Amino acid sequence: MIKLYDYQLSGNCYKVRLMLSLLGLEHETVWVDLDNGEHKSPEFLELNSFGQVPVLTDGDLVFQDAQAILVYLARRYGDEDWLPLEPEAMSRVMRWLSTTAGEIRQGPEFARLYYKFNVQTVNIEVATQKSETILTLLDNHLSDREWLELGHPTIADIACFPYVSLSPDAKISLDAYPNVLSWMERIRQLPGYIAIA
Repeated sequence: MIKLYDYQLSGNCYKVRLMLSLLGLEHETVWVDLDNGEHKSPEFLELNSFGQVPVLTDGDLVFQDAQAILVYLARRYGDEDWLPLEPEAMSRVMRWLSTTAGEIRQGPEFARLYYKFNVQTVNIEVATQKSETILTLLDNHLSDREWLELGHPTIADIACFPYVSLSPDAKISLDAYPNVLSWMERIRQLPGYIAIA
């Protein structure tokens, strides 16, 4: 049985929940109380020494990091459309996993931490600028395509979607990015789609 160690408001946990739902996979959810430091407890640190969610277990296997979990789920339970094995196609998808761990994290994700969770260590001016840069890049990229890569949904879309869609939590309007808005709506129309909360 798959078990997901989860936190309701985390965009990284949400992308794993979303992928599980899109694949129609039953799983057990273990809610981790981040507010009271449960993710730093000795028991949790045995699952993930970084003390971060999400963590996914599948039998005796343990996976940490949302992007790594998406790769596992796509290859273990999905078809080739989610993450192809052909080198060029795989590279195109993997580029966006790096983007979500880089530019999207440093932009919309950090800005959301500042505004929604009052994380004062975030440089909000830098996070806002990075948000505008990546959203413009995404909007331009999506100007002639429906999905980030390969003409159909992949884990690239699932990886990038959460923090882009949560940009309003970061006081970032998406009105100037019509192609991003259309892409988000296409994701919401996928069979098995679930909202963050």
